[in-house]
Amino acid sequence: MERSVIERLDFGKMGYGCKHYRRRCRIRAPCCNELYSCRHCHNEATSMLSKPLDRHELVRQDVEHVVCSVCDTEQPVAQVCTNCGVRMGEYFCSICKFFDDETGKEHFHCDDCGICRVGGRENFFHCKKCGSCYSNGLRDNHLCVENSMRHHCPICYEYLFDSLKDTAVMKCGHTMHSECYHEMIKRDQYCCPICSKSVIDMSRTWKRIDEEIEATVMPEDYQNRKVWILCNDCNDTTEVYFHIIGHKCGHCNSYNTRAIAPPVLPQ
Repeated sequence: MERSVIERLDFGKMGYGCKHYRRRCRIRAPCCNELYSCRHCHNEATSMLSKPLDRHELVRQDVEHVVCSVCDTEQPVAQVCTNCGVRMGEYFCSICKFFDDETGKEHFHCDDCGICRVGGRENFFHCKKCGSCYSNGLRDNHLCVENSMRHHCPICYEYLFDSLKDTAVMKCGHTMHSECYHEMIKRDQYCCPICSKSVIDMSRTWKRIDEEIEATVMPEDYQNRKVWILCNDCNDTTEVYFHIIGHKCGHCNSYNTRAIAPPVLPQ
């Protein structure tokens, strides 16, 4: 037993694993019978295959065998190698067939999500309607959208639910990668790509547009022209005076609006 402890320390320093996880085993992918360091390595490799029909993703729960990186022994999934006694991962989940040495990530398995997450169980809660774990700061402080995490990021199109990247929950309840969100804001795009609602407080911007409109007189031919608008923020429809700079919602004062056809009056 003493020897296995020394081996564990020595091999931990040698950097076993991949760019995604530090671990001392490789997984046997049951879908193609190939060995990979982790499911992400598998998915990256198979996504590059020339034949579209050969491309596929690994279901983590389907993994049944691993190969110890220390002694090359293939065996059923377990935390400790049956041959050399090395721990193949300091954190181990028998449900997800998941190994990782970086315990500082504070892994935990969420039964409702069905997968392992990071950040410490005490710092998260599972939102039943949104269908995912959110940080405690969002408890009773977010707009629920059913299965909001079970779709692709609207910017980079990576699947969000089990992504390794941080996720941002917008005011409207829709989600995207945090880095994609900040890049979007940096490029002066302040509307949700999914529902077009404003994702930040725009009141100062609306006030500035008020001032610009007041200082910009429309040509006489347009001064009495009206248009119907739909507000992307409150979904209200109103008839307003046309202006080249923007159209203000009469209900919530937002300029996040778009012109629509006039309503059809009942006969």
